[in-house]
Order: sequence, then C-alpha cells, then structure tokens
Amino acid sequence: MCGASSLVGFFTVAWPTAEFAGMNLEGSVKLGYRKELAAIADPEERRLDFERRVARAYENAKAINAGAGGGLDDVIDPADTRDWIASSLRRLPPTPARTAKKYPYIDTW
Repeated sequence: MCGASSLVGFFTVAWPTAEFAGMNLEGSVKLGYRKELAAIADPEERRLDFERRVARAYENAKAINAGAGGGLDDVIDPADTRDWIASSLRRLPPTPARTAKKYPYIDTW
C-alpha cells in the first residue's frame, strides 16, 4: 500500500474519500473488540456498540485523518488530479542512461 518498501514511488496522493486500513473495518472491529462486544449481554446494545465502533474506525481511516499520520504526500481535490499528476511528473528526475544490459539476470521465480 502506498508504494510498499520495494516499490518506492515519487509521490503518493489520495482523494478525500479514500480509506486506509489494514483490513476490512468491520472485521477489524469484530476481532479487535471481540471480548468487549461479547461482554455485552443485550444483542441490540451489542449491535449499537459495534456500529459505533465501526463508525469511529471509518472516521479514522479517511484520507484526511490517515494522511496526517504519514504515508501520504497530500490529499487532493479530485478536480485537481490531472493538473497535480502533470506537474508532479514534470518534477521527476531524468532517467539515467543505461550502460549495462537491461536485465542482468533472469528471475526464475
């Protein structure tokens, strides 16, 4: 996600509607708060607590909030996407001239 460690990108941006989480948010709430949810005897109250926790997880996963924690260079307006990409590509360093073989080895995997 966001370039990973082996595929370092030049920039990482997201729209405000993007969501960043390690897994499905409902599933993470079920797993992360399993004991707390199981301790609530009333099924309706358990459902309401689950929905409240899921809503909080969705709020924390929004790009505006997740971008502040790092990993994103910017959260951009969707209408500015084309201009942002074009200006960012113009800022990339030139590709160095290749002096060796394109593929120095054959990956058999």
